[in-house]
Amino acid sequence: MKSSKVTIPALLEKKQKGEPITMLTAYDFPMAKQIDDAGVDIILVGDSLAMVILGYDSTLPVTMEDMIHHSKAVSKAVKRALIIGDMPFMSYQVSIEKAVENAGRFLKEAGCDAVKLEGGKNVVDKIKAIVNAGIPVMGHIGLTPQSATALGGYKVQGKDLESAKALIEDAISICKAGVFSIVLECVPDELARIITQKVNVPTIGIGAGPYCDGQVLVTNDLLGLYEKFIPSFVKRYINLAPEIKKALASYVNEVKEKKFPSEQYSFKASKELVNALKEWESQN
Repeated sequence: MKSSKVTIPALLEKKQKGEPITMLTAYDFPMAKQIDDAGVDIILVGDSLAMVILGYDSTLPVTMEDMIHHSKAVSKAVKRALIIGDMPFMSYQVSIEKAVENAGRFLKEAGCDAVKLEGGKNVVDKIKAIVNAGIPVMGHIGLTPQSATALGGYKVQGKDLESAKALIEDAISICKAGVFSIVLECVPDELARIITQKVNVPTIGIGAGPYCDGQVLVTNDLLGLYEKFIPSFVKRYINLAPEIKKALASYVNEVKEKKFPSEQYSFKASKELVNALKEWESQN
């Protein structure tokens, strides 16, 4: 039985019913199709592609063109999941007009259903303008990678009462501005629980404990494809990198030892063609 397209009202209903929401990242056609076929509710074309796909050290260098390019590939593969385009650094900070224009590109050019942007009270004006333009927005507070330097690095946020209260205020502010859900990244579980109870939209946790309405991970992390750095909150469901290395090494060795391709992986010439080629060779 084919599942129907995930919608924003359906996600809100899941929160009301207490049904957990699943979300993963994808950056290309084949992985997006696998994730969609697995029944994941939301696919995020994350700016994390800067590190896990493009080889940068942070999310900052990734561009709108990069994001649109990868979002297009994902949208071609996905039939069911809600697709969210992650607005990269400086694609919305400059001005309200630029924020709306770039958000619109994710829907118009890339086939996304919504966009995500980082920040709390400081981006309320951008969120309102994008939502007023008819573009659904997912918020993102806590550890916001685009501003990690200002936050003192990739650290848990909201660890003291003052900063915890500030995050609660951020959540309420962006909720009032019109976001349909909020990513909570690297915040203490009890703080995530309180925020989840105080807002009327789904919260999606990443390193935020079990009390959020849903969970998200970077797919490359949970598959064990990315070996540079694995956050402590990531569960590896399989470790593919060593298996891939083993397969590649086997290929290299078999080619060098002339074991591949064998007859099994070759196209056999017909007797007629063999004879014709031999005759041609003898004459040339």
